[in-house]
Amino acid sequence: MKALMFGWEFPPHILGGLGTASYGMTRGLATQPDMDIAFVIPKPWGDEDQSFLRIIGAGNVPIVWYDLHYDHVKGRIGQYMNPQLYYDYRNHIYADFSYRHVNDLGCLEFSGRYPDNLLEEINNYSIVAGVIARTEQFDIIHAHDWLTYPAGIHSKQTSGKPLVVHVHATDYDRSRGKVNPDVYGIEKNGMDYADHIITVSNLTRQTVIEKYHQHPSKVTTVHNAVEPLSPDIQAIPDKKGVKDKVITFLGRITMQKGPEYFVEAAAKVLAKAPEARFIMAGSGDMMDKMIRLAAARNISHRFHFTGFMKGKQVYEMLKASDVYVMPSVSEPFGISPLEAMQCGVPSIISKQSGCAEILQYAVKVDFWDIEAMADAMYGLISYPAYHRFLKEEGKKEVDNIKWETAGLKIRDIYNKLINR
Repeated sequence: MKALMFGWEFPPHILGGLGTASYGMTRGLATQPDMDIAFVIPKPWGDEDQSFLRIIGAGNVPIVWYDLHYDHVKGRIGQYMNPQLYYDYRNHIYADFSYRHVNDLGCLEFSGRYPDNLLEEINNYSIVAGVIARTEQFDIIHAHDWLTYPAGIHSKQTSGKPLVVHVHATDYDRSRGKVNPDVYGIEKNGMDYADHIITVSNLTRQTVIEKYHQHPSKVTTVHNAVEPLSPDIQAIPDKKGVKDKVITFLGRITMQKGPEYFVEAAAKVLAKAPEARFIMAGSGDMMDKMIRLAAARNISHRFHFTGFMKGKQVYEMLKASDVYVMPSVSEPFGISPLEAMQCGVPSIISKQSGCAEILQYAVKVDFWDIEAMADAMYGLISYPAYHRFLKEEGKKEVDNIKWETAGLKIRDIYNKLINR
């Protein structure tokens, strides 16, 4: 089974949960011995783990060709690509895209991030996808999140192979319902063209059915999972247990993540437990507003803003925390509470998160219920037996939530589509 996957992030270069989920999911799928995965990203950096899949950089794929010539001065053949590449690609790529700005190898260039001209990069990525679909051998196309849906559609139109789109989030989640019409249009088009849709939670599945008007039989939930802790992460010393109890928010500081509810709940906790400390780890467009809110509540001296963290830094932060809180307004899944529970950190999560569907040993509150959130925080730092129970049972629970299980469900979807 050969899958051609399109993604936008891949570790170690990630800016959010999409890259983490892409890595875990492909690793889980690749444990099946007959699974072959080619994973396309806009710009590889060269240090990605390719032990279980093959990374294709869209920025390394020529999309135009130029007639070869012999340079009498420089004595070389092929100004834009080497002769072998020229002959390998000339029957598969588009001569009529020569009007686009390409580099000397005939390739489009990508930032590998989320630039201001994101819609242009998404379109360029879809152009390259058509070239890749002509040159690769594969059985099925799998596009992760809205940024890659146009690439998935183009590949399907080029190859005739079935398309799976994987909904990691929708613009309804990111915007609290104030959707960007351009983004919604891309999401809706991708779902309409898809032969099947995978969502990361039942919460997201309902959004896809109700807001994007997809037939329920076309949409399957495959919950995310968590990677086992590596020896390096396990070796990080546990810094919990000091006098000042640490309560942590870790994620993008945007309206989707509900950071203001965390700050307001923190103020209520500090009124009863002035020795508590609060960490807001992450970056986002609401960071300055949260700094001002903490100052307005007179709790700045107990609040720490760390900025964006990734990789080992995340686990160092978790291992220094007593409680983890994810107060998201609308969270399609939310892998970070699972990562916290792996580290023995009891977690408080919003009922409006997809991971609430599978976690039994996390405290669940409505994102807007600041009183309940504050009570849960206070209870976990004040009652050692309660903290110890959720720490131990939570770790047992997440250690059994494996990407291999998700991989088997995805493979079953592939098999049904191909057999159909």
